[in-house]
Parts: sequence; C-alpha cells; structure tokens
Amino acid sequence: MDVSQALFERASQLIPGGVNSPVRAFRSVGGTPFFTQSAKGSRLTTVDGRELIDFVCTWGPAIHGHNPPRIHEAIAGALDKGTSFGTPNPYEVEIAELVVDMVPSLEQVRFCNSGTEATMSAIRLARGATGRPLIVKFAGCYHGHVDSLLVKAGSGALTHGHPDSAGIPAAFADQTRVLEYNDPAGLRELFAAEGDRIAGIIVEPYPANCGLILPENNFLETLREVCTEYGAVLIFDEVMTGFRVAAGGVQERSGVTPDLTAMGKIIGGGLPVGAFGGKRELMQQLAPVGPVYQAGTLSGNPLAMAAGIAALKMLRELNPYERLEAMGQKLQTAMLETAREKGLPLQVPQVGSMFAFFFAEEPVTNFPAVMASGAEKFKVLFRKALDQGVYLPPSPYETCFISTAHEDGDIDKAIEILSASLKAI
Repeated sequence: MDVSQALFERASQLIPGGVNSPVRAFRSVGGTPFFTQSAKGSRLTTVDGRELIDFVCTWGPAIHGHNPPRIHEAIAGALDKGTSFGTPNPYEVEIAELVVDMVPSLEQVRFCNSGTEATMSAIRLARGATGRPLIVKFAGCYHGHVDSLLVKAGSGALTHGHPDSAGIPAAFADQTRVLEYNDPAGLRELFAAEGDRIAGIIVEPYPANCGLILPENNFLETLREVCTEYGAVLIFDEVMTGFRVAAGGVQERSGVTPDLTAMGKIIGGGLPVGAFGGKRELMQQLAPVGPVYQAGTLSGNPLAMAAGIAALKMLRELNPYERLEAMGQKLQTAMLETAREKGLPLQVPQVGSMFAFFFAEEPVTNFPAVMASGAEKFKVLFRKALDQGVYLPPSPYETCFISTAHEDGDIDKAIEILSASLKAI
C-alpha cells in the first residue's frame, strides 16, 4: 500500500469522505486521491515521492506557482509581528489601495475570509440596497456554498451529481431564479415578468466551475443593460477570474462594469481570503456606516493581507498576461490538433491562463451542453495524464490553470503527455 492510500484510509475514518472539500475525493475520475508532501513552482511532490506538473494551482490562487520566494518572505515578515490582532492593521489599507486601483469597478472594498463569504455578502448587500428579495443566477455557475445560491450549481456540487444540496429549505431556493448562460431572450423575459422584485444578478462572467464557458453575442453587455434598466445590482463573481485573466479581471477585458465584484483566491497569495467591493454608494450601506451587517473575526488577517500584497505587486511588476495567454493558446492548439488527427470530438475553451476540456462536437456555451459532453472520456484523459506526471483537475467540470512558474519546458512536456493520453482514448 502506498503512503497516499494509507493516509486516505485514515482520513476516511475521521473526515467525511476523507477530504475537506468534495472535489478532492477523485470520485468522478476514479481511484484514490494522492496526498501532497510539498509544492514548488509548477510542481507538486506527493507523499509517495512522485513529481507532477500541476495545472490545478490550488484551484486558482497560485498564479505565481507554489511557494514563490517573495510571497514566502512576505508571510514570514508578517508572522514575526503576530498571526492575528483583532484590530485594524496597516496591511489592510495597503492591499485595499492595490485592489481598488487594479479593478475598474471598485471604489471601496471589504475583506473577508473566503469566496463564499464574498458572494454571500454581495447578495445580502444587493438585497439590502434595493429592498428586493430575488437574486438571478445561471445554471452551472458556482458561487460558493451559500444556501440561496446552491441551486443548479457547478464545481463540486456538479461533479458529484448533486447540483442542489440537501439541507437548504425550499423557501431559500425560492428566492433564486436560475437562467441559462448566453440566453439574453430568457433574461429579458424574466425581468419583464419580475424585474421589480429582482435585487440583482450574480454571474461568473466566464463560468469556470463547470469547465470553461465564454460569453457570446455581447451577453455580458446585455446583463449590464438589463440591470441598469430595472435598477438591479450586477454582481460579477471574479473569485476565479479576478487578477488571472487580466489585472482587472474579466471586467477589464470586456469593458463591462459591474456594480459589485466578489473576489478571492489570488488576492490571498495562497492563504484563505475573500473580498467584495464596488461603487461607494453601495458599499456605504455596510455596517458600521449602513444597515447591512457583515463581519468576520479573521477578516483582514495580517498574514493573508501580506501575502496578497506581494502577489498583486508581482502581477503589476511582471505583467505576465501576454505570456500566460501564449502558453494557454499553445496548449489549446496542440490539443485540438491531436484530437483532429485521432478523429476525437474535443473542445478546448481557453482564455489567458485558463483552459478546459469538453469532449463535444460543438463549442460548449451553456449548462446543458456541459452535461452532454463526454465526462467518461475526461476520466480516461485524467488517469492517463496523472500516470505520466501531469495533474489536471480531478473532475470534468473544472478549469485548468497555468502559472507564471510554468516554463516552456513544462508546457512542452505537458503537451507531449496530454497528446499521448488523448491518443489512448
């Protein structure tokens, strides 16, 4: 028995499913999850001594790769001063200045401890500011495990075949309206019927918790127009795309300005963090200056803030987005070429350092198309790639990530392994 197997058996006695986040359990791809001993740059080293080229990047935060020296040093410097204060600290001010300067729609920002907290707080703020009850989301988009948003969700909920969750009262779900992404007609129809009761729309501008879907036919612009027309709050969930597809996220790339933005992952430099922000008039509705309550004991934690400052400053100085885009396009081109040679139906949506695999004849533009793609083929790809040293997300419904630590040699090696794996399907 290898070490990972033994650890998983021990963990399964003590932790539900043996994991602290469901998608890590490998249930949709088969086998036992490996346990990681350490990580450096673009590589993971397992407890069994295997080195893997990593395209999961801790599910997005590791845009600079694992344990980059500058972030390591920032955490160590903050640690010397203490782990938590329960008072304001200077790091909070510095990172707030950075985030507001980088993200086009932000005038003020509030930090919390996770992306789930960020989205939860953003929809509460939208409801509080408008006095309306309903929130609109899109099928396949995952916004954390918030009760009213865990309806037709992506990510782990989708991976395990339960897009909805037990334990959520029907009355909570009744306050959510679910539409198909890239369906402007359905959007306008809903608002024509219930627009005066809709507090806001929350959307992953590039849905990336059900693979990777890209907007078509000015869909994001339509969301902005409809929200403006009906006085609803447009919330971009950029927990995944923020600071990754551009310094200012999708809103920088698209030119579409939301009213509120939820963020996380990269802004913690690898430590737990979340944030939400937007127009000053909306953010001033938050306690202690407004009636919408939100709080957190560890919000603005000095270690996470210091790590986030280092991560964001590195992005500003390196401006790596052109290079990340080139690596993503290189992988996409190679995979599509291999699939064509084999006669394998494959779509590889890609934007910047994000890409995904759909075993489908046509581009995947909404949730039903995601569900119709070849999940069983992805399972084969995942297992064969992992056996040869490339770690993809252990689910057909997640997005792959490239980091600045990936070198040309990593990409070339990954192309070689992934191409061989595709040919074996």
